[in-house]
Amino acid sequence: MRAPGLADHFADLPTQHHAARLGMWVFLASELLLFSGLFAIWGAYHARYTEAFVRAASVNTIVLGSTNTFVLIISSFVVALAVWAMRSDRPRLAFRGVVITASCGLGFLAIKGIEYADHIEHGLLPGAWFRSDELHGHGAVVFYTLYWFATGLHALHVTAGVAVLAWIAMRIRRGEIDAVNPIALELGAMYWHLVDIVWLFLWPLLYLVG
Repeated sequence: MRAPGLADHFADLPTQHHAARLGMWVFLASELLLFSGLFAIWGAYHARYTEAFVRAASVNTIVLGSTNTFVLIISSFVVALAVWAMRSDRPRLAFRGVVITASCGLGFLAIKGIEYADHIEHGLLPGAWFRSDELHGHGAVVFYTLYWFATGLHALHVTAGVAVLAWIAMRIRRGEIDAVNPIALELGAMYWHLVDIVWLFLWPLLYLVG
């Protein structure tokens, strides 16, 4: 009799789980290449417009950026706890951890939305829409063009992560993810850690050093 959740083309669950983890690592590597390219572009323009980037970064609200950093660090700890709880056959604790992590993601997006609204009000917009009375010059335009692209791309990843975590929570509630077959939760946690790590690189670039 085949184990529940075992696909027809796998001999057993450990083999299936190994293949799933390998696939996730390949996907995460491609995501890291994407953001590495973005960081390389940032570094090139920072070298050219160093003073403008530092000045523009000082305008951003460091309290909001740092709060979001704290939120994501907490969320990474909680989702790791959820994985441990599921492996320890404590699905109720795992479910709560996933829900808290998803809630942290929503909190991150809400704080980012507040910050975006403030940027829009002050004309700190990308490209041709830049209309700031405080910042001037092409360097500031480049900074906020990259800022909106980088944070927008990251926000899309956070949104995707929240959706995945909500789906995982529903599957845990239905008993489809358990201590025998926790792979979906493990993969979701891996993706969420990527989201957090990317922000840990964006945070100092956007708020601390410019």
